[in-house]
Amino acid sequence: MSKDTGKRPAYPGGIDAVLTQMEGRRDPITYAEGQALPPVDIDLAPLKATRISPPAEDPSEAPPFRSAYHRKRFALREEFTGASELACLHGLLIAHLRKRSWPNHAPALFRRLWAEEAEFLLAALDLRWQVSAVTTFGDHGATPEERASGLALSTLFGAMKLYETERLYSGRKPDAAFALDDKVKSKLPMQMDSYSILHGGLDVNMLGRLWQEAEAAPVIRPLAQHLIGALIDDPATIFQRLATMKARKQKREDGAKPEKKKPVNMAPVPARAARLTAGTLRWGVVATIKAETEAALRFAAHHLELGAHAMHIFLDVPQPETAAALSRDPRIRVITCDTAYWDGLGKPRMEAHQLRQVWNATRTLQTEADRLDWLAHIDVDEFLLPDRPIAEILADVTPSAALARITPVEALAPDDGSLPSAFKLTHAAAGTRKAEVQDIYPTFGMHLYGGFLSHTTGKVFARTGIPETRFGIHALKHRGAEVTNKVTLSDVILAHLHAPDWQTFLRHLDFRRTRGSYAKQSERPGRLGVADILGMLQDEDGEAGLRTFFDEICRDTPELRAKLAAHGMLKLHPLDLDGAVARVFRGRAA
Repeated sequence: MSKDTGKRPAYPGGIDAVLTQMEGRRDPITYAEGQALPPVDIDLAPLKATRISPPAEDPSEAPPFRSAYHRKRFALREEFTGASELACLHGLLIAHLRKRSWPNHAPALFRRLWAEEAEFLLAALDLRWQVSAVTTFGDHGATPEERASGLALSTLFGAMKLYETERLYSGRKPDAAFALDDKVKSKLPMQMDSYSILHGGLDVNMLGRLWQEAEAAPVIRPLAQHLIGALIDDPATIFQRLATMKARKQKREDGAKPEKKKPVNMAPVPARAARLTAGTLRWGVVATIKAETEAALRFAAHHLELGAHAMHIFLDVPQPETAAALSRDPRIRVITCDTAYWDGLGKPRMEAHQLRQVWNATRTLQTEADRLDWLAHIDVDEFLLPDRPIAEILADVTPSAALARITPVEALAPDDGSLPSAFKLTHAAAGTRKAEVQDIYPTFGMHLYGGFLSHTTGKVFARTGIPETRFGIHALKHRGAEVTNKVTLSDVILAHLHAPDWQTFLRHLDFRRTRGSYAKQSERPGRLGVADILGMLQDEDGEAGLRTFFDEICRDTPELRAKLAAHGMLKLHPLDLDGAVARVFRGRAA
């Protein structure tokens, strides 16, 4: 017997009153003559394909209502108008199975929907309906494992709804963590010890156990694990708030200074920017390259056909044949970066190729202000893909912006040796959840940001004529700090042919692992970088291990295209690079 504290209980009448109130809302759904749920063996394919029309426009569906079933069916068809009939049937089954009694075949039909059409239902139903479904499994699962998993998740989501609703009265939004100094000294109810922000394992143990319980129940597993993933990824849950508080507390204990906001660094844009139009604007490209003649001509021809007024191509090592071929077009300025070039600058040749790239790009930015309004700094394996003329795109940039960022897409590698025509976006660029990356790349996705091997930051167009500015590889700096008056272009992407085929991937591997893009360490503590993964694969399985990685991440397959397309992460764009060479250089490339 509980101790009499003199306080009014939450539920006067105790558990008996609770049960009475609960049962009062569970009266069975009644039917009129001719009304019934469909049979358990109904063909689901037509239901998936049929879209629901507004029920008020259907005389057989519209009021007056002849039964509780009619009323509930009408309400659900209003909610699911435009959606699949299968989604509406799923809602009807849940409505029945919440009651005190139901048609005998309703539990089996509900379970059949999830056994046969889990992928479809997860795409068709919002999270609210998915939670309702997992709750229904808790009451009507066919196995102890299904009922245990459903009941556990139902209890968790029910408790969340209660405490998250109460928390709204704190004055903080769901994604706002409490300040560490807000904590009051008080005992928790039920003689519980408080959770340790830094060292507590309750959250991990709870989520991990729920995941493992679902593993043992194949029918509920896709639904249960999808909901657990959504719970982990949602930025407004207690798990995310606790993670934020943990990071703050760790900083405090480590004596770390509070993170400072990045200072505003507005680069002064020339007045002429406000007067530019698509007809008067001039843009160009600068690149420091080390490539075969064919690749250099493809790069130049593609961008000249897009309307580049000038190409500044620095050959990182002497390549007389390439220089001669490129110089045939007067819009291309070729600079050979030999010993005489560096001696003439009074500067020793820098060891890191990245430093040589930004040095050459910055010199061009400073010297071309009278001839160009915008300058793109990109590499020989990168190709601008605009939706409309680039001069129009740049003319529409707000006159106050000094920098225009270009979003990268990474090429998929065809098996037949042809040029890539399919490209992938990162999850961030596509506006989808980070968790989707591992669905697309199940083995290696967790180690690669957005599934990319190469850079995900993109490259930039910079306005010319701004004093004290210099290029970075992916940025523009003014007086040593990155400029903040910038925009991201929405009508042009940067196609990166980073690993356009298996042989190119292998040929560049050693350099990229030691001095190139793969050498950068992972920014996520405890996670492996690309160089770590490739090194382990090569050590353990040789070329076969590397091929496994390449096939999952880079190879252009119908399966990968379908996965990317389903998440909005696929871009299709044919490249006519050899045609561009023929047109621009009139066949003289041969």
